[in-house]
Formats: sequence, structure tokens, C-alpha cells
Amino acid sequence: MRTYSFAEYKDAADVIKSRISIVPEIGLVLGSGLGQLADEVEGIEPGTDPVIIDYKDIPGWPASTVFGHKGRLVIGKLGGRNVVVQQGRAHFYEGYSLSEVTFAVRVMKLLGVNTLVLTNAAGGLNVFFHPGDIMLITDHIGFAGMAGNNPLCGPNMEEFGTRFPDMSQAYDREYIQLAKAAAVRKGVPVQSGVYVWLSGPSFETPAEVRMLRAMGGDAVGMSTVPEVIAARHCGMRVLGFSGITNKNSDNGEAMTTHEEVLEAANVIGPKIITILKEILPDL
Repeated sequence: MRTYSFAEYKDAADVIKSRISIVPEIGLVLGSGLGQLADEVEGIEPGTDPVIIDYKDIPGWPASTVFGHKGRLVIGKLGGRNVVVQQGRAHFYEGYSLSEVTFAVRVMKLLGVNTLVLTNAAGGLNVFFHPGDIMLITDHIGFAGMAGNNPLCGPNMEEFGTRFPDMSQAYDREYIQLAKAAAVRKGVPVQSGVYVWLSGPSFETPAEVRMLRAMGGDAVGMSTVPEVIAARHCGMRVLGFSGITNKNSDNGEAMTTHEEVLEAANVIGPKIITILKEILPDL
């Protein structure tokens, strides 16, 4: 299982720092089909382009192998703030260790990031959710982590945080209220609820959908939770969005495909962009 030393995180951060002239304040992680947000990032000076760094050029950084994930960092200005945007992430189901899945979060921390915004494409468990909806994540159920796959397993890295980080408010309540208010101002309907993390890559069976729904899950996906745990361990404030790309079937009559997920994400992306551009100055 791939793990990292603190020196390896620092080496990656130093390579990125050598390419940029700003200290990023906010990190954004973009899920399947949501990479279009990175196109909104501007250069440091008006009229200039952002800095783009391919993951392959950063030591230790895992490659994105899933269609719809470009695999690069975009660094510049968005909403007047210095941002680093992760255009594509690594997933546990790709065969990566959870140290690799969360590598980007810890490197962002060393770059100066103290606020992390995560987006994902998710299946709707809540019967009142529909494809195209936006869900603000208020809490999560980390099934894979509860089964022993927690990104903090192994020796604790004191340079980042305490052995036993609190997760009672994993998703920042002030940020959630800011996002809700911004959504109202911009006329973008939003839902809120609990995100369930499963390891994937297979989609859920009808029996699993019924179980997750009964346990209080509102949306289900294959990412985000490991990054949230790592971010909270590092002392970051977190805001999370799920784009509901499909309604999960509890009777086996509807099939889910990755193509369906990407198609719905094209509708969801502009809604999340609208909210984020409204709230970034206040984060």
C-alpha cells in the first residue's frame, strides 16, 4: 500500500510553488463531469491565463484514470480569491491507496489552503431528489471507512494534525448557510442532506439502495469522504456539493451508467459555478 512521508508531500508542494506567484487560499476538487468550473479560473493579472500543471509533472501525485477527469491543477483567481483547482481526482476503486486518494489535500494544505470545496457526481437516494439537483452536504456516512478503510489509518502525521480528529462538524455550518443564501439570491434551487461513501466501482444494488435510504442517506457516491477526513485532520474548513445525476433504483427497473452521470453533470455544473462564484469572496 502506497504511503508518503512528510518530505514527499513537501517536495510536491515545492514543485507547485516554483510555478506560481501566489499563495492559494481556497482549494476546489472537481468531480466527474464538473471540470468545467476550472474554465472560469483567471490568471493572477487581468487578461492573463491561469497556471496549469499536469499531475504527471508533480512528484507523487496519482494520475486520474476515469473518463471525465482531466488530471491537472488550475491555479489563479476565481471570485477575486486565490484558488487551486483540482480538475480530476483519484478514487479508491482505481486501485489507489487512501494515502494516494488524499495526497492532493495534504499538498494543498502545504500550499497555504485553509478552505476546501469539494464537488461530486452522486446518485439520488432521497425519493424527492431528481437528476440535475444540487445537494449541499451536511454530513456523511463513510461506509468504506467504517469497514477499516480510513485515510488516517497507520502512523499519525503530527505535522498535519492530531491522532483523533473531531468529525462532529465535518462540513462547515457557516459555509452551508452562506451557500444556501447565495442560492436563494441567484435563484438556484438547492437540496441538503447526507452523502454516503461506498468504495465502488459497481453501482448499488436495489437492496443496497433500500438499506442506505433507511439509514438516512440522501445521496451516494464513490469519493469525497476520504478527502473530507484528511482536510479536517489538517484543520481545513470544508464545503461539499453533490450533483444528483440519477435516481437510484430500489426495485431494479432502472439502470445507471457512467455516460448518464456525465450527461447530467453538464446541467449541474453551471448551477454549482453560479453558487460558488457568489460565495467565494465570503469564504
